[in-house]
Amino acid sequence: MIDAAKDKPVSIKVEYVRCTDFNTEYQVLTYLCQKLGREVPSRGWTKGEIVNAFRDILKRNVYGRNMTLIVILDEIDILLEKDGDGLLYTLTRTDNIAILSISNYLNFKQYIKPRVASSLMDKEIVFPPYDAQQLADILEERSKLAFYEDTLEEGVIPLCSAMAAKEEGDARYALDLLESAGDIAIDRESEKVLREYIREAKDVIEYNKIKDIIITLPTQQQRVLAAILKLTQDGEEITSGKLFESYKEISQGDAVTYRRIFDFVNELEMLGIISTNTVSKGRAKGRTNIINLQIDTDLLEENLYNVL
Repeated sequence: MIDAAKDKPVSIKVEYVRCTDFNTEYQVLTYLCQKLGREVPSRGWTKGEIVNAFRDILKRNVYGRNMTLIVILDEIDILLEKDGDGLLYTLTRTDNIAILSISNYLNFKQYIKPRVASSLMDKEIVFPPYDAQQLADILEERSKLAFYEDTLEEGVIPLCSAMAAKEEGDARYALDLLESAGDIAIDRESEKVLREYIREAKDVIEYNKIKDIIITLPTQQQRVLAAILKLTQDGEEITSGKLFESYKEISQGDAVTYRRIFDFVNELEMLGIISTNTVSKGRAKGRTNIINLQIDTDLLEENLYNVL
């Protein structure tokens, strides 16, 4: 590649970062330093030290090579939610860096402050979900690598693709369905993967997904969920006020503010664990949010044993 302005070859280096594995600014910069050829400690340095080390090694790579580093941040919403936009602030204020961010959520930029957003000068590209036929094509190709010939009952792949198409066209979900159905067939010593195993696989995946979400939530969010569970089991209509009072009882003096509870509720709704509905209580009482649990109470109780 040629830089027309300087008439010099441009060296492009691409580094892919999965934010599920590296979800803080320190972790990402440490990883990038290692990829650029400098070993740095995985902990113990100040933010200033790791930023300076990264910029120093980047300059050494750029010098004489006219190099541009492209950093791909996959599932950036995870990093932004946990650690804020500090990494983006650092990268946008470092020369010879381009950023490509990937997220399944269109609203991930809510975590980016205006001062950083203005520096990004981003261009947003939205990819439409896969349709059922596209998912079927993907499954056909992958199934040839994963299964012996004639081990899939007729209709298995169309059923998988149709179910995944309803789940926002998620190819990963389609592949998980087929894999889990294959595991069920092995467990039952079946010679074929049957269509009924696909439906069973859906229940298994949904159960494990919710379980993983619950057990990995921060403690305060688990307490909010425990409060919602308790009010649900008591047959209460869950308003924000009732939720806060129940949450405070469960927290036993270690509670966050009423305003912070709204952030937790929004995050839990985004995860599909609860739903909220604004209703009118008349002129005197105004409007209020009603919160409803969207998952099985037994599943929730089973995985909140350390909070209840």
